[in-house]
Amino acid sequence: MNKLLLVDDDNISREMLAAYIDGLLGYRVDEACSGQIAYEKFLKNNYSVVITDIKMPVMNGLDLLKKIKSSPKGKKTKVILLTGFAQVETAIEAIRQGAFDYLVKPIDINRLGEIIKNISIEEALGSSPFGNSPLKDDEINNNGEQFPDFPYIDIVGFEHKIGIFSQTMKNIVTMSYKLHKDPDVPVLIEGDSGTGKEIIASLVHHGTKGSKLPYVTINCAAISTNLFETEFFGYEAGTFTGGSTDGKIGKLELANGGTILLDEIGEIPLEMQAKLLRVIQEKSFFRVGGTKETKINIRIIACTNKSLAQLVRKNKFRYDLFYRINSATITIPPLCEQKEAIAPLAQMFLVEFATKKKKKFRLIEKNAISILESHAWKGNIRELKNAIERIVLLYDEYELRANHLSFLEYDIDSMIDNKPVLRLGSFVLPEEGLNLEDFENEIVEKALEKFAGNKTHTAKYLGLTLSSLRSRIK
Repeated sequence: MNKLLLVDDDNISREMLAAYIDGLLGYRVDEACSGQIAYEKFLKNNYSVVITDIKMPVMNGLDLLKKIKSSPKGKKTKVILLTGFAQVETAIEAIRQGAFDYLVKPIDINRLGEIIKNISIEEALGSSPFGNSPLKDDEINNNGEQFPDFPYIDIVGFEHKIGIFSQTMKNIVTMSYKLHKDPDVPVLIEGDSGTGKEIIASLVHHGTKGSKLPYVTINCAAISTNLFETEFFGYEAGTFTGGSTDGKIGKLELANGGTILLDEIGEIPLEMQAKLLRVIQEKSFFRVGGTKETKINIRIIACTNKSLAQLVRKNKFRYDLFYRINSATITIPPLCEQKEAIAPLAQMFLVEFATKKKKKFRLIEKNAISILESHAWKGNIRELKNAIERIVLLYDEYELRANHLSFLEYDIDSMIDNKPVLRLGSFVLPEEGLNLEDFENEIVEKALEKFAGNKTHTAKYLGLTLSSLRSRIK
């Protein structure tokens, strides 16, 4: 049996990946938690494949690659790199230095399986899975810029991750990177709720290498009509009774030099739209109650799940503001129009939640994939993510199966008019047992998220007293 060395300082991720490789791919797996230990094992054993994370302390994956390839016995060893999105360019350079391939985290285990199954000593001699170049010709644009063909993108440093599995989304990401380079161009991002508009906005701001400039978000749908002005512009000390004695800095001022994201911009009142337009044109404003003009230089990104053009026709949105903010428009299609992305996204979320909750899930069976791909997903990526999280919470099996998805047969349209969302007929108890306390805690946590942490509304929604709710969240 061939031997494989797996190197990662994240113990949980390494053990999960080792179990998959050992169980399904026919390799005997040795593990190492650091580059130094991995190199010591490499010198004592014969490994046909080494899979290593790049980001590790003391000796990182690139240093390990160099040591392996500089060793006489390492010239026939295939090294596969595991990398975060921010390190993709580094991984490409490493391929030029002798790495066989790279995978972006979180790992697409189906792709990893294909790579390992296709590896042989004869094929690996001096070869690369990319041929003579790690990039395909059609991935180099007219300006010579390179956009690697990675299976999905892990946006490092952000709470949410979004998969890039369709050509449409790859094009959107490429456009986001280009717009990042020109902060003077306002960007309008359109798409249904749950399609990932905020993530694409983050890409426009951060680009491929990240940014230390300010990035400030305003959720326009969550601001009371009478608070818009102070939220945007801030106010001077003594302007309001009960206001801060030091005044308040507004979101526009906080974003100076960087980016402001106007989420759900269609919810801004008409009067405030006029003031916002002036800020964009003049690049200055006055705090509420102030007489000193504040100069700003910010990038404007706006998101909306409504058609601003239709709002303009209905006189609910200013046409002049509309034309100022849509110099560049990105339209994100709903998930139902990207069926090829559903299964890989589900796989990514499955591994993510299984790791987080320490469950055994690794794969999705074919029948389950068919069900996932035929579902409408009116809540888009967010709905898919929540569905996978629910399954991981309720079950602890190696493979996600069709019976785990029985709750999807109930469309959201049948769950309105105060009808209960949880139907006992669709609720399937897991065979291996259910930790009721964990399940109840998860429900309370979701309810708190639903009401933005408001305990009074959460308690009423769950049919609990306030004291009972507090006892559950201690």
